[in-house]
This record gives sequence, structure tokens and C-alpha cells, in this order.
Amino acid sequence: MSLIQRVQDILLKPKETWPIVAGEGGDTASIYTNYLIYLAAIPAIASFIGLSLIGAGGFGFSVRVPIMSGLVQMVVSYVLSLVMVFVLALIVDALAPTFNGSKNQISALKLVAYGSTAGFVGGIFGLIPSLSILGLIAGLYSIYLIYTGVPVMMKCPPEKAGAYTAVVVVCGIVAAVILGAVSAVFMPSAGMRLGAGAGAIGGKDTNVTISTPTGEMKFDTAKMEEMAKKMEEASKSGDPTAAGKAAGAMLGAMTGTNAAPIAAADLKALLPESIGELKRESIESGGGDVAGIGGSSAKAMYVAGDKRLRLSVTDLGGLGGMAALAGWANVTSDRETPTEIEKTYKAGNRTVHEKQRKDSGNSEYTVLLANGVVVEAEGDKVNIAALKSVVEGIDLGKVESLKRAAK
Repeated sequence: MSLIQRVQDILLKPKETWPIVAGEGGDTASIYTNYLIYLAAIPAIASFIGLSLIGAGGFGFSVRVPIMSGLVQMVVSYVLSLVMVFVLALIVDALAPTFNGSKNQISALKLVAYGSTAGFVGGIFGLIPSLSILGLIAGLYSIYLIYTGVPVMMKCPPEKAGAYTAVVVVCGIVAAVILGAVSAVFMPSAGMRLGAGAGAIGGKDTNVTISTPTGEMKFDTAKMEEMAKKMEEASKSGDPTAAGKAAGAMLGAMTGTNAAPIAAADLKALLPESIGELKRESIESGGGDVAGIGGSSAKAMYVAGDKRLRLSVTDLGGLGGMAALAGWANVTSDRETPTEIEKTYKAGNRTVHEKQRKDSGNSEYTVLLANGVVVEAEGDKVNIAALKSVVEGIDLGKVESLKRAAK
């Protein structure tokens, strides 16, 4: 059955569809790669476009999440939603005997995965921030989907389905709060937005590849399956450290982060000692890997009188593949207000974002390269033309040719 048909069936006729789902085969990897990785991308991508490109606001004012921050937030919300489904499935499975049901981890995963369809599809309203509340309302329909699926998937008596669903919903809310707190670790601060260390962020082919107009994103399904089993074993043993390591490894498999980020030292070497009259005042670099998501960056500050320029090169690592999946690079925007000019456009395979305030002379120039590396210049008393010249002076072709080592 096609993805679209399954979405339609589970939304429009859930009672008829759940028995079909129960009778199908499948494992953790197939449920993720054939369904979840697509559905979970909807709210993440829509929110990125809505908050970072369209903007939220009213009465003549518009607020946008910076491009770099938006990219990181998009990927973190995406991978954590995938983790959330797995965690909630473990809870559903563990609760089954309490409501006279039968434990079956795959059935529990199917229940949560397909039951979450309304919430994922409703995430499309994130394209227009002012309508995002409609996504929440749509998500409430997922409660009904789970309610209709519990008796079929977990074999509990129909009269206990309501209580079972209620407990699952409460546990889901608690898990969401916890994962939300975890996600805060990944959210970039203002310093990171300017390029702080991202780490301070047999023969059968087991890869699945999603092709987009802007690139490809690959998932190692064998590794996802392996790590899912390790998470299950760790959860049964009660070892949170082992569960955490397994979760991180599965996140890495989900986001395609099977290659280490470009060495921070190589990025640091790209930053010149001076830029015209501007002399380098400070330079730093760093990198790391958190929960399977790795990155590296280097940044420098240049000063001349009242002019200040911050130049950074950041390797998004596996996040670059997610950026291609989002297709956001095909979205263009052009906005001008009495105080600033802002636009996003394509330049070959690269995406460029410009922003300049008319009153203060502050400006930003950011380029997302085809290999997922971001070069960003931000200046005080430095115009866009000068920033563009600085960024192009790094030799972007050379940056795109840099290789990542396999983990």
C-alpha cells in the first residue's frame, strides 16, 4: 500500500484500517523507513519555513528565527519526534497487561506510529505561524486514532480502551516535556548562531535514500534496527546509561550522521588573519558529537575602528542532509520594511540569505553550501556588498570539496 493511501485510510476510516495494519508484517526499521521518516518531516519542515522564512508577527512587525538556529531546531525536533514514537511505543507495550491486553512491541510501535498520523499531518499548518494552533487541534484527532486502535493492536477489551488511551496520553505528555527539555541542549544560543562550536553541539543493501531536488538523505536501516534492539534490551535491564547510548546511536543512523564532521582545525585554517583594514582580534574553533549528531565550526572577529565583522564556517554534518530533505533551499523570499531589507535566494546549488538594517548598518550574509557547510558573515558598520566579498574570498569551491571521514 502506498504511503498516501495509508495516510488517507488511517485518517478517514481508522476502524476498518486497524485490522489491516494488525495483519501486516513489519519490524522497527520498516515502520520507520516506510512511514515515520516521511510523516515526521512534515511539522519539522513546515515550522522551519514558517518561522525562519515567512516569519511570525502582526501589526507591521515580523519576527524570524535565524537561519542557522532554524536549521538546528528543525533537525532536533525531527529526530526527537522519531525518538518520541519509539519511547511511547515502549510505554504502550509495558502497559498492555494492566488493561488485560497482550504485550507485543511491534504492534505497540504500529499503534503509536499510525496513530500519530493526524498530529504529523496537522503540522503542515506550521507553514503559517498564525495558524499553528490548527495543527494542535488536528493533533487531538490522534487521540481518537489511538483509542480505536488499542483494542485491535494490543488485544485489550474494548471497555478498557478508554482508560488505556487516557494513560497513554498522559505518559505521552510527560515524555514530550522530558524530550522538550532534552532538546533545549541542542538549541543554539546567540553565540552559536555566529558560529560557535556545533558540538557545544552482508551483501544486502540496508540503506534507504530519499532523493530531493537539492540532494539526498540516507538512512542505515540495519543500524536503526540494531540500535532499536539495544534500546529495548537496555530498557528491560533498567540501565539508563546504556539506553542513552543506544538512543544516540539510533539518532545518528536516522539523521545519516555516519561520517564525522570536517575537522575543526581545517575550518579554522580557512579564516584569514586580516580582511582589508580589518585585523583579526580573536579566533576559536571546536566540534563534538551529541546524541549521534556531530558538527564542527570555526569563527573569528575582525576589528577596525568602529567596524566589527564576525566570520564563521560551520559544518552541519548530518544536518546538511536534513536541510536537503526539507527542500527549504528552493524557497525564496524578499522583504523590505522601513528599517531593514531581507531576502533568501538560490545561487546555483547554494542558498543565500541576506539581511541588512537601514538605520544601524548592521548586516548579515549567510551561504548554505551543497555539502551542508554554512559560511556566515555578520558585520557592524559593514554593508552587504562587503560581507559578500568576504565570504566569497574564502573560496567556497574549496570548502565544498572538503571531505568528511567515516565514523
